[in-house]
Order: sequence, then structure tokens, then C-alpha cells
Amino acid sequence: MRKITFIIFLILPLSIIAQVGIETTRPTKTLDVNGEMRVRFTSSNLNEPAAKDSILVVDNFGNVNRTSSKKVVNSYLKTVVKGKFSSSSVVNLSLISNKVTIPFDAVDFDINSEFNTTTNTFTAKQDGIYSIKIQIKSDATVGIATNFGVAISKNGSIISRNNFANISLLSTNVTPPIRSLESLVQLNTGDTINFNIVSDLISVSILGTSEDCFFTIQQIR
Repeated sequence: MRKITFIIFLILPLSIIAQVGIETTRPTKTLDVNGEMRVRFTSSNLNEPAAKDSILVVDNFGNVNRTSSKKVVNSYLKTVVKGKFSSSSVVNLSLISNKVTIPFDAVDFDINSEFNTTTNTFTAKQDGIYSIKIQIKSDATVGIATNFGVAISKNGSIISRNNFANISLLSTNVTPPIRSLESLVQLNTGDTINFNIVSDLISVSILGTSEDCFFTIQQIR
């Protein structure tokens, strides 16, 4: 009976201790290793779902967590976006203070889901250098000697623009109806990008066709 009692006494602390520390007397997890870890052998797992959803990652505090391979890959994916209008109809816009936001409301692709088609706003998820391009094409109502162009706005302020007046020859407008602009922009996480039409007109109409009016944003570093 004494032997049984002694064995129970030895086993009991193992069930009471919920956390075990190696090289630490104050473990904060079920197993807390204060040092490097080496695994001499692991078995191969050919289960495809496990490969996708059972990746172990370590945060800055040394905590080991499980995550999916998709999240790991997405955290390193650079921005690639191409936007357009959802309809090919003519887009009529009214300008306030010689500027209006171009209401792109659709995307061909958006790898990191950074463009909001409701607010027509791109919001950067990563710090970096971005190549940004915008192109629009006006309809026939933009007259001669009218100042008309496009601009890129960062956090609500124009940082780059391309606008000029239409030129006439023998009373005929000979200026191409397309306006385009491309620039390198440094963005921090949370910075926003919008595209604008700038003009002396009170209102302007541009084509909604995706081959004429579109924008691209690509993170290059």
C-alpha cells in the first residue's frame, strides 16, 4: 500500500504542472524553450491540405503559431492592380475647383485587394516604391483651347499631372483625345492614391471602355 501511495505521489506533480520550461524557471506556455531548437528527424507529410494549412511560424517574441501557406505567400506578394469602369458607357463628370475624382469602379485584377471600387481609392498595404499609370480618353465634346488632363493624388493632394489645351487647325481640333500619365511614387502603409481629371471645364465626359480608360499600380520595390 505504501508503494502504491509513493508512486501516486510521484505521478501527481506531473499532472498538476501545466507548463514546462527548458532553460527557464518561469514558462509562459505549455512548453517554453529558452534557447535554440534542433529537430533531428521529421516524417514526410504528403497530405496536400496539411501542406496548405499547417505551416508553423515564429513571431518576434518566439511564439510558435500555425498559419496557412496562402497567408505566408500573400504577406510577400507585391501590389499589382489594373482598374477600369464596370460599364463601357460614356462617363459624365462635374468638376469642382477644376478637379474631379475619376470613379473607376471595377478591376481586372487586384492581387492584394487594395483598391476600393466604392470609394475609387487605392490604399497601400506595404511600404514601397510604386509605378502608377493612368490613361483616359475624352469624348468629342471637349472643345478647342480647352485645358484638359489627368492627375495622380496621394493622400488627397495632387503629386503629378499632365494637362494641356486642345489645339485647332483650320477650326478643327487636332489634339489627340487621350491623356496619360505615369510616375514612380513612394508610399507608406495606409497611404492612398486617387486619380483625377483636371480641367477648366465645368463638366467633362470620358469614355468608359476599358481599352481607352484604365489605370495600373505595380509595386516595384
